[in-house]
Amino acid sequence: MGPTQDPPQRRANQERSCRAAKRRARRPRLRLCLLKGCERRFRPKHPWSRYCGVDCRSKARRWLRWKAQKRYRGTGFGKQQRRAQSCRYRERIRTRKRSKSATNEPARVITAKFFRLLLRSAGLLCLIPANPPFSTAAILLTGMPARVGARPGAGTALEGTLPAGAGPAVLS
Repeated sequence: MGPTQDPPQRRANQERSCRAAKRRARRPRLRLCLLKGCERRFRPKHPWSRYCGVDCRSKARRWLRWKAQKRYRGTGFGKQQRRAQSCRYRERIRTRKRSKSATNEPARVITAKFFRLLLRSAGLLCLIPANPPFSTAAILLTGMPARVGARPGAGTALEGTLPAGAGPAVLS
């Protein structure tokens, strides 16, 4: 009987073994994560999985890039490229310094008009006693938002803090 005449199914007189009937789907065994320092045990979802998760995979990829870069920089051509890159950088820095010193623009000045919008009127000064416990600036600038880069730190009071809701009228 040739292969074309051989029936594909099992013969009726052959019984099925119990072991074949109970066989489950094969699962891969536990592996160690190959990232140095992690080495956790994990069950791979794919036969080629080497790392336990996304973070280990990204760290390994970053390390591989670093290693390849180091290997490339060790070659003669890599050293030449790096030298050229450094020269270009130094030239950029030189041109930046020249352009800053070569500008003949007038210096920027902040006008007094800019501050007038932010300050309270001078009429408040007559209500302030001769020697108040707070400086005049602290009284006039209460409630003013501190600007970015302001000293001594954003949002801090000038010298002392006034009581909440206190204005010049409370001090007299």
